[in-house]
Amino acid sequence: MKSFILASGSPRRKELLQQARYTFSIQTSDIDEIVEPHLTPSEVVCELARQKAEAVAKTNQDAVVLGSDTIVVCNDQILGKPKDQNEAREMLQRLSDRDHSVLTGVAISEKGETITFFEETVVHFYPLTSEEIEQYLQTGEPFDKAGSYGIQGFGAYLVQSISGDYNNVVGLPLAKTMRELQAFHIYPTIQ
Repeated sequence: MKSFILASGSPRRKELLQQARYTFSIQTSDIDEIVEPHLTPSEVVCELARQKAEAVAKTNQDAVVLGSDTIVVCNDQILGKPKDQNEAREMLQRLSDRDHSVLTGVAISEKGETITFFEETVVHFYPLTSEEIEQYLQTGEPFDKAGSYGIQGFGAYLVQSISGDYNNVVGLPLAKTMRELQAFHIYPTIQ
């Protein structure tokens, strides 16, 4: 059986792969997450995912390595993880009562070869009052998530609708990833 490594410290990506019955280890990369400013949002997530996967693959020559990165895009502006409570508040105010896109880039690397792809899901937030935003900030959820929210937790309260892959919003387009992993002979354990 091939060694399969998740190049991410995200507990959500770990949970998704575990739910899908994969056997894998985790090794995070220490890349600086620098991309060219002219790249589109989909190119940004694919490039960051590629950098993460290839950084881990360099020291694990015989493994299949999965890297991933998620961003939120609202009005053509990329919203990453907030630096502090004020930035989280501003992001949530910006997302209130409007559509935004969640893009996750995925890279799978083995023996110097890497494939990348991305998935986009459109999310629409309810109109949020300042009290609702403050309540959500008090949960602590916004601070390690792109766009300052997590759909799988208390943040579900903010989301009116989605169009696309729910798991993509959580942090990994699981169905597409599973299909792509087959080309690398990485399969779930079904017993």
